[in-house]
Amino acid sequence: MSRVYCAIDTPDVGRAVQLSQAIAEAGCGIKLGLEFFSSNGSVGVESIRRACPTIPVFLDLKFHDIPNTVAGAMRSVTRLGVQYVNLHASGGAAMMRAGLDAVEEEAARLGIVAPKVLAVTVLTSMDESALTDVGQSLPVENQVLRLARLTQQSGLAGVVCSAKEIKLLRENLGHDFVLMVPGIRPPGSDAGDQKRVMTPKEAVDLGATHLVIGRPITGADDPQKAAEDILSSF
Repeated sequence: MSRVYCAIDTPDVGRAVQLSQAIAEAGCGIKLGLEFFSSNGSVGVESIRRACPTIPVFLDLKFHDIPNTVAGAMRSVTRLGVQYVNLHASGGAAMMRAGLDAVEEEAARLGIVAPKVLAVTVLTSMDESALTDVGQSLPVENQVLRLARLTQQSGLAGVVCSAKEIKLLRENLGHDFVLMVPGIRPPGSDAGDQKRVMTPKEAVDLGATHLVIGRPITGADDPQKAAEDILSSF
């Protein structure tokens, strides 16, 4: 499975397919998030999978609701045959287990490989000031570790976390726990709205399983070359 998932944040299916084809040639996967899915739904995901049948897909919808509702949503997206899906760890252990059970049961019913389920700890756009504003006074790292431990105890494959927490999570949760790391920027790139960023090589050297990189690839004149350059940098 690819070390790099390119974030394709566009409502335009044609553009998403074009980018996916270029990224597949480079050996990367893609991350499809709320902007794409809200505009195109499962039909949009299926369009990309038809055009690029072997490309790994991380469906980044960050479900967060009561356990039964999350289970239903996770059951639905399992049918799309993606490699990763996610939800919010802050929804609690019961919600996470319900989502995981639904994915595994639906995959078994369909006879397909179940996507790995990840949990979001703390959004990479949030720093300690932002956490304080929403009533979470713990340091970011403490909150991330608390939620990541709960994720592991709930049986999920791993977490989506900031690069700044890779070392902390590896030391506490072992080497088999998946760390999907956004907020990654090649040297010289604009950090954009990410508060906690790191270069691809730094993140991989610390133990990231997968990197999520968006605009440095999708905004490049040649997305395939940009992706290849990133892969060759670590």
